[in-house]
Amino acid sequence: MSSARYVDRQVTSIAALDRDELTRRIRNYKGRFKLDFTEDYLKKISVERLRHILLAALITQKTRN
Repeated sequence: MSSARYVDRQVTSIAALDRDELTRRIRNYKGRFKLDFTEDYLKKISVERLRHILLAALITQKTRN
């Protein structure tokens, strides 16, 4: 799958997630690096910021493979 297609799919998928699911996926992210955010921080930031964090992690992971 091309990089642009991968990003498009991830953006579409992440856009459909609610706050609870975004937080769950960030807290349980298994990748080459750890996402280390406190529960308090994740509760305070916007849903759009949560989406940005998750998308950035997924794209970074994909470019490393």
